[in-house]
Amino acid sequence: MTALVTHRTVEAVWRIESARIIAALARLLRDVGLAEELAQDALVIALERWPETGVPDNPGAWLMAAAKHRALDQLRRNKLLERKHEELGRELEVQQELAMEDGEAGRDDGVGDDLLRLVFIACHPVLSREARVALTLRLLGGLTTDEIARAFLVPEPTIAQRIVRAKRALSAAHVPFETPKADELAERLASVLEVIYLVFNEGYAATAGDDWMRPALCEEALRLGRILAELVPQESEVHGLVALMEIQASRARARIGPTGEPILLLEQNRARWDQLLIHRGLAALARAEALGGALGPYGLQAAIAACHARATMAAQTDWVRIAALYDALAQLAPSPVVELNRAVALSMAFGPAVGLEIVDALTAEPSLKTYHLLPSVRGDLLAKLGRTGEARVEFERAASLTRNTRERELLLERAKACGDGLLPG
Repeated sequence: MTALVTHRTVEAVWRIESARIIAALARLLRDVGLAEELAQDALVIALERWPETGVPDNPGAWLMAAAKHRALDQLRRNKLLERKHEELGRELEVQQELAMEDGEAGRDDGVGDDLLRLVFIACHPVLSREARVALTLRLLGGLTTDEIARAFLVPEPTIAQRIVRAKRALSAAHVPFETPKADELAERLASVLEVIYLVFNEGYAATAGDDWMRPALCEEALRLGRILAELVPQESEVHGLVALMEIQASRARARIGPTGEPILLLEQNRARWDQLLIHRGLAALARAEALGGALGPYGLQAAIAACHARATMAAQTDWVRIAALYDALAQLAPSPVVELNRAVALSMAFGPAVGLEIVDALTAEPSLKTYHLLPSVRGDLLAKLGRTGEARVEFERAASLTRNTRERELLLERAKACGDGLLPG
């Protein structure tokens, strides 16, 4: 095996195993930042040794053992085991784990609990939203700082600072390495789900740059969502989020044209939708519904996505049901963006004039002042009502607000079509 192939193997193993290694070290050290540093040390050792010795039969267990040896050395160096009963017990615990054979080390019964704790730590409310996203991709996704920076079109030093500050904030706040107590679980879980969906959305509809989609981010969010569903299988909203992401991801191939241009939902070739992802999404939605009680915000959005997935042609879409689901979502989680989406659904179910009335009311909403989809939706509704001159102005305004090159081109094309009389009136 060549050195290049070995290095690629190490990187692949790291991407798969890094989260569980960091989680296990964090349990032992009670310090997420230090745990990641020592896990990275184990990665460096593998990169140095494996090209000479070959890849071990159980590379994940090898990395885990190397990382735990580093952790034990660190504890001893810092004199944290000075005859204190509790800390001596921790050293014995580490030594016992290190004595396990490779096969046993690879089957760490506590890995699920450790991973779940790490998920909640990375998404802790003490951190800003941006910091939670960066730390989650770093600790749980195994992405490098450079990869995260490129994914979000942010300078690498900015991402590095976010990660460093996030670790310091967790340490300063003395955040315990444990799952939240029952009275905190709902709020903390909501923070986790928000982070995962933020990652997915940035991949599904990039806010800036030259690409309409960034599939790698969608895949990473899906992977994290599936892991979380295995860790907390009784939480309906987790399955709801997974269902939503699976169904939305199923449209990826149909959302982009031959030259990378965006293709909107109603214009997509549905034969190109991934039926396996749709099947998985519908199954996840069924699990969410089977857990009883009313669907939460993600479950309702998944039910909306399922309406689209079940329609083999755009004309078959059950817009009346979608409008009803948006009504329920607006009651449960009201927001201007939900109201804008509800306006679209109502316009499709009952005519553009109904939707335009809601959209016109939203133009005074401060939080939507720079939200490009508001004038975009308004332009679409105006065009359908034959008010093409006003529609053109709205599409041009939407184009000026978006930071995504592909989306800007699409909106300017729609504005031009209004001037040429090509949009439906």
